[in-house]
Amino acid sequence: MWRGSGAVSRSRGGAPAVDEIKARRRQQEWALRKARREKQLVSKRLLRELQDEGEEMEIREPLVTQDKVSQLYQRIQRGSEDRVTALRSLCQLMHQREAQKMFVSLENSIHVLIGLFTSNLASVQLEAARCLLKLSHASDPSISLVCLPATPYLLTYLSGQSAKFTEQCLYILGNMAAENEAVRSQLLLQGVIQALATCLQSPHEAVVEAAAYSLSQLLQAKEAGEKIVPAVLEASLTPRLIHLLDPDSEFGMPTAVESAWCLHYIVSSGVNCECLVSQGLVHQAVRLLIALGNAIDSSTTTDGVELLIYPVARCLGNLTASCESVLSRDRLLDWRVLQALSSIINKFLQSHPSLTRECLWLLNNLTAADDQLCSTIFSLDLVPMVLQLMLFSGGINTLVLILLGNIAEKGPAHCDRLQQHKELFPALCSTLRAADAEVVRLSLEVLNLIFSHCVQASAEFVNQNGIPALEVIQYNNNEEIRVRANFLMDRYFTDKAV
Repeated sequence: MWRGSGAVSRSRGGAPAVDEIKARRRQQEWALRKARREKQLVSKRLLRELQDEGEEMEIREPLVTQDKVSQLYQRIQRGSEDRVTALRSLCQLMHQREAQKMFVSLENSIHVLIGLFTSNLASVQLEAARCLLKLSHASDPSISLVCLPATPYLLTYLSGQSAKFTEQCLYILGNMAAENEAVRSQLLLQGVIQALATCLQSPHEAVVEAAAYSLSQLLQAKEAGEKIVPAVLEASLTPRLIHLLDPDSEFGMPTAVESAWCLHYIVSSGVNCECLVSQGLVHQAVRLLIALGNAIDSSTTTDGVELLIYPVARCLGNLTASCESVLSRDRLLDWRVLQALSSIINKFLQSHPSLTRECLWLLNNLTAADDQLCSTIFSLDLVPMVLQLMLFSGGINTLVLILLGNIAEKGPAHCDRLQQHKELFPALCSTLRAADAEVVRLSLEVLNLIFSHCVQASAEFVNQNGIPALEVIQYNNNEEIRVRANFLMDRYFTDKAV
């Protein structure tokens, strides 16, 4: 389905230490993605070959000294044939935070570097860009901010002929935009949105991915809803971003991941979602999830597919919550998306439980006001899988109970089909005994819905020894829970208590 996922190439050294560092870097990337999804924290990026280079240097390079950085700076200033070599050596050192601080502390160092970045010598220009990229990637915001004078040149060079150089400029811009509102404001005034719109139309996969990454960095800013999203919509970027979610796209999964994040941030900004629905976002997101579910079913390897599922599921979930009337009227949702979500949950439950929560949250939004999709859960025989998830904590059981409540709210027919599953009441009895008050409250709510719509359900609950679980809750420290438990006992089991 996809072209190569763009995994980091293997280190030339092949030493065990390199493998360990690569594994640690992969964990760091996963942590950044998780933070970006849940808390919208800053994430920055290097080109892949620069990341590999830094990993190798981390093994064999001793701690940098001020003298060494100063010597390299002097060689860069001389204008000799040695300049490219000096820039390359400086770039190799820049993965160390100390080297970054030492370089920016030197007089006029940034202006000299920017001067080389604007050189008419391609080799010098490329190596200077690599140094700027390392600085923009610095964990200290004050270091990356020194690249600010380079923004007009970076934007100008986005229209250049070298795809590699354009890609570097895009990552520098994206890293700079991640942390500073002043940088973002300057970029907006300088026309960054139109420049990114042009790059998104590039035939080069790496350029399109980098442009989507830079755009996503802008869109996750706190002021995005007021200042950036309107500019993105005015520039008509959303149809292109939606197109890049195509499972058959020639631009590959990494580009789809960045495009999905962009769309998620746009939807989350509170924009009128009807225009996005009319542009085909729901259709494309559903089509993509179905394709991913089919790929998971037919393959033993997932190859980073979870990084794409997160933003797509979140984007679709927000759309269904915001545009319920539009979705119901136009019947844009495909029942196969439920099957795909089931496949994703089964595949990633153990390895990525947070992805299960994401899928359940989407399922809740899909079923909240759609009788047909609730019926589809029965026809696809998904209830046993859902009930098994009630054994898991960490928010999973909470989301499952909300899903069951959505189904039970649909009335007698759905409640009758639910209570026919013998695992239902034992599962609910286990959640009644949970330490989490919200889990207990939701369990009582689900039971009340089922009992009120299905007369025979209360008898089945008694047959499965559910009364003791309710009796214990009558003495719970939480007043709301006690009231709910007493209500159920008085209304349905007055003559059945032991």
